[in-house]
Amino acid sequence: MAIEREEFGSRIGFILAAAGSAVGIGNLVGFPVNAAKNGGGAFLLIYALFIALVCLPVMLAELAAGRNSRKNPLGAYKHFAPGSRRWFIAGWSSLITPFMISVFYAVITLWLLGYLVEILSGNLSSLAQPEYFGEFINSKQVFLYLALIIGGTGLILLGGVQKGIEKAAKLMMPTLFIVLLILVGFGLTRDNAMAGVAFYLIPDLSKITPSVINGALGQAFFSLSLGMGIMITYGSYMSSKASIPHSAKMVAITDTAVAFVAGLLILPAIFSFNPEVDPAELSSSSVGLVFSYLPKIFLGLQSSAGYFAASAVAAAFFTLVLFAAITSLVSIIEVPVSAVMDELGQSRKQSLLTLGGGIIVLTLFCALSFGMVDFFTDFIPYGGDTRSFFDLVIDVFYETILPLNGFLICILVCYRWKRSNMNEELYIGDESFRGSFMERYIDFALGTFIPAILLLVFINTVLLKFFTIDMIALLF
Repeated sequence: MAIEREEFGSRIGFILAAAGSAVGIGNLVGFPVNAAKNGGGAFLLIYALFIALVCLPVMLAELAAGRNSRKNPLGAYKHFAPGSRRWFIAGWSSLITPFMISVFYAVITLWLLGYLVEILSGNLSSLAQPEYFGEFINSKQVFLYLALIIGGTGLILLGGVQKGIEKAAKLMMPTLFIVLLILVGFGLTRDNAMAGVAFYLIPDLSKITPSVINGALGQAFFSLSLGMGIMITYGSYMSSKASIPHSAKMVAITDTAVAFVAGLLILPAIFSFNPEVDPAELSSSSVGLVFSYLPKIFLGLQSSAGYFAASAVAAAFFTLVLFAAITSLVSIIEVPVSAVMDELGQSRKQSLLTLGGGIIVLTLFCALSFGMVDFFTDFIPYGGDTRSFFDLVIDVFYETILPLNGFLICILVCYRWKRSNMNEELYIGDESFRGSFMERYIDFALGTFIPAILLLVFINTVLLKFFTIDMIALLF
């Protein structure tokens, strides 16, 4: 028996839910640091151009495919290419990817919860110690926090699209924005904060290289949750009265604004904590910065604001990032949940139970990858080193395969479904899109240079991650 298709209850609900899927640890920490390491304002400019010229058209394609098919990613590929084995495999790729991303993302989310609990317990000074993170991720506490994260995420998903995902997004996303703005306001009052602002906003064009451009595209593509099947799934929940172009633009603007404002928090804080800092020497790992470096920055506030105020700021920041992580995790898991509901005809509750066991087991494998179990810690050699199970999941399903999934959806929409049919879907709810410059640009870009860029990024990432060959550096 077919399950009736759910829908978002309002346009703002969709925008907040979609933005919530996009806003995560990569926006709040990874983006500011990548900008700092790659020329500040110059990186911002390149990033914004990629959002507008590459990522927004791909988002429109995913949303249009989702709403037209009223299916999950696998169902969408089957809808547009019935009986095609090659497209069936592509559909599975867009389904397995979010399933596996949810596995490592759940681990990072439980770490955030654990750190928040410690800060609220008055232990900020402990978190700032160099050895704390390594001890924490190998402690038995992680299993309790994992249970809480899985349980909380499951409850949100059990509520469905309107009462679960949309309701949680309407609460968490405005709270996230408010807390972020309060923290920025506080941070800009610190000594030497303006040096961080100047570095962040004033372009250094001499630092623009092919690798920086590649990094900006990767950051832009990942930050909008493209290639994960999320936008296809959320598109399938959109009302036929809603404007896809307008909604997509609002999601892109919201996501970019959060990333930009996060830079106004992180960079001034780093410069205030260490006025002599060289941003080029900052860790490229968002995880390393959040859990090892930022607690030191917050603790450093005690000299001017006191220990309680320093702990309050740290607690607000980790609450902020935890909310962002949960909204992303909910959206990621919703993709395979939607698929099980569509393909097997199961209820939402049955679908969650079907998937829950696999997610929990694989998440445990990731959580055991930091020294608890040698098998998962030294899981597989590639790229000139031995990698853990956690590393493998990130490198394959987050770092590598997303551009490939983006490439495939472009080809599906342009050459299987046809761009004219996509445009007809985009006219629904937004007649002003017909004949607009945006339509003409997307019509051209999706069928030509966008898939070429995504394919190049995918190939280069495979060579770089697994064979330590930087094809772009060799070419240029």
